[in-house]
Amino acid sequence: MSRLVVVSNRVAVPDAQSATAGGLAVALRDALQSCGGVWFGWSGKTAAQTAETPSITEIGPVTYATLDLGRKDYNEYYNGFANRTLWPLFHYRLDLAEFSHENYAGYLRVNTLFAEKVRPLIGDDDHIWVHDYHMIPLGRELRALGIEHPMGFYLHTPFPAMEVLLALPSHALLVESLCAYDVVGFQTENDLRAFRDYIVHEANGEELDATTMRAYGRLVHTEVFPIGIERGQMEAAAERAVEQGAARRLERTLHNRSLMIGVDRLDYSKGIPDRFKSFERFLELYPAHRGQVSMMQIAPLSRSEVPEYKNIRDTLEGQAGYINGRYGDFDWMPLHYLTKNFQRETLAGFFRLSRVGVVTPLRDGMNLVAKEYVASQDPQYPGVLVLSRFAGAARELDTALLVNPYDHDAVAAALNQGLVMSLEERRERWQSMMAKVRENSLEHWRERFLKVLRAVPTPMALQSSRDTGAASKATSVAGA
Repeated sequence: MSRLVVVSNRVAVPDAQSATAGGLAVALRDALQSCGGVWFGWSGKTAAQTAETPSITEIGPVTYATLDLGRKDYNEYYNGFANRTLWPLFHYRLDLAEFSHENYAGYLRVNTLFAEKVRPLIGDDDHIWVHDYHMIPLGRELRALGIEHPMGFYLHTPFPAMEVLLALPSHALLVESLCAYDVVGFQTENDLRAFRDYIVHEANGEELDATTMRAYGRLVHTEVFPIGIERGQMEAAAERAVEQGAARRLERTLHNRSLMIGVDRLDYSKGIPDRFKSFERFLELYPAHRGQVSMMQIAPLSRSEVPEYKNIRDTLEGQAGYINGRYGDFDWMPLHYLTKNFQRETLAGFFRLSRVGVVTPLRDGMNLVAKEYVASQDPQYPGVLVLSRFAGAARELDTALLVNPYDHDAVAAALNQGLVMSLEERRERWQSMMAKVRENSLEHWRERFLKVLRAVPTPMALQSSRDTGAASKATSVAGA
């Protein structure tokens, strides 16, 4: 089997903290362990200048190669174009997207640098798998350096509708860069449709079949690969956690009250201010629940150097204080708002104790918290998931209570419905969702993508076959 080269913004180098690594890091590490290869990307550290050479760590068959970023590159590439332009744009927040030519130049510069530094680490028969919006131009830069290896790209965020993407001054080069890859994977059908619409209606490309596009002189295999969670991990973690300290403490503080829970990285895409407004309307419209239910919102801080994130933190602190001041009592606080991190096992225990899981992003590529909440439930006494229709997970978890997060009264009604729902209905809804969680596991996602990538013809073979059956070759990839 050929080796795998993974390129991502951050690299999870195994160390003493490896046990806390997220599921995606574990999935990619397992793939590299099985076939050998390289994981290349940013170290997560900044310095006065970007490192000239990558730091190399070899563990078994895997080479971890990381670069420290200089402050200028970090500000323009990461804080700038990636997180102040692409992130808001891909989440449909044009009002927050900043279009800076300086930041865009930094984004291209770092992608060019990454391509130059990873190039010597690529072997003759390697397959390359690039991840997420930070690295979109990387494939194009590798092609310019003569790399003709099979190369795949996976977008973990939403891909915006054509009309939204056109607001980006550099939209054409961005999509052309995606077409440098042989396989481009998306979270949902909506994301794939948006990409294909752009190719046909803006790039003058064409659809050759259900999965193959021709554009910018290349053939590209496009497909939906919904990401999942580790098979069995959250179920086992939840069973252990409910018998341990943090969950036991939480259960004692509830005093037989019901708990609703939200867990999100602090980000404007997660819709937490709207969630707080919905919870306030819930307390106003359904007064029988006052004193009988509390909501816990866990929102660890992120990207604190970006002004928009400081603003949302200030907004949430004000909302939480207002709700607790208006509705709280001497022996009951309706809203518990926490910005600290918890271990995944602890969260699994919290999920299992919660009667309602509240996952209401304004826009999300997938949202694995929804799947983790489902997997953490007691099969005999499951809770209810209230889920935004704008989360990618809603396409699979369609027996959740699906809501429009902008409609605060409707979300309030769903919260009430979740609390009063019969046990029989809760079990039926949970069983349907859990079947999807098990089917589309993280391991299944990884193996599906790699199977397609390994089956795709090389770029040279694709080019030479354009007039002699390219569509049929691409179709064989789809059926692999």
